Amino acid sequence: MRALYDVAAPAKLNLFLHVTGRRPDGYHSLQSAMVLIDWCDTLHFELRSDGQISRTDIGQALPADDLILRAARALQADSGCPHGAQITVEKHLPVQAGLGGGSSDAASCLLALNRLWGLGYGLARLHALGLRLGADVPFFLHGQNAWAEGIGERLTVLGVPPRQFLVVKPQQGMDTALVFADPQLNRNSETAIISGFAADPFAFGRNDLQPVAQRLCPEVEQALKWLAIHGLSGRMSGSGTAVFALLAPTTADLAQMKAQASSWGWTLRECSSLEAHPLLGWADCDDSSVGG
Repeated sequence: MRALYDVAAPAKLNLFLHVTGRRPDGYHSLQSAMVLIDWCDTLHFELRSDGQISRTDIGQALPADDLILRAARALQADSGCPHGAQITVEKHLPVQAGLGGGSSDAASCLLALNRLWGLGYGLARLHALGLRLGADVPFFLHGQNAWAEGIGERLTVLGVPPRQFLVVKPQQGMDTALVFADPQLNRNSETAIISGFAADPFAFGRNDLQPVAQRLCPEVEQALKWLAIHGLSGRMSGSGTAVFALLAPTTADLAQMKAQASSWGWTLRECSSLEAHPLLGWADCDDSSVGG
């Protein structure tokens, strides 16, 4: 049986996120700098000859019709492929965190099945499918740290210095749609330029979604204040509720912080930025590299 095992689906951080307007179609125009980190879900794929697509969850259970299955079905329908797949998911990334876990899973699914089924799709064709699934999916398909514009689909490669981050996910999650629908959301940020960001990439701008999320989810503000108590300048990623801060040699005792966070039901993790997605280049690979 042909199979692909240990397929990574990494998280991302939004170093900043500005909302620059609202489009006629209801979507928001955004600018952001998005960085991949080494906190990942792991997916496994086995070829099915009967055309069926099935999923098994290890650990955290996913919704019955999640982005992984929707991505697989979209690729199967677009390509007319007669094959199916058994997909096993080891979910490590928290949901409703602003870390892009669902979108990353979908992107890795598209890349893996493109290879497993021997479709030979190029990146542009996968991007078009991915954008129908979610605005962050093209970023993960793109495979490199990026300056994002539009609704997140217009991507420019960014050379971001490698850094370590402390990522904190409170218990409560956040529905992205609620944040973007909030009447108090700032939708008029001025357009930024990459050179302005590059001058100080880890202090540039802000997250325009953060004030709304802090009001809707008090734990976001609590987490940011907790980081500040430990001398860390935090910011929310995406639509939240995860917040992050740069780690420094002078950072307080992490073991003590982890114990305290755990006692509150929070998840705390040290993460490193990635130079590139582990699957970078897979859209250009043929079926000859599939293991069995």
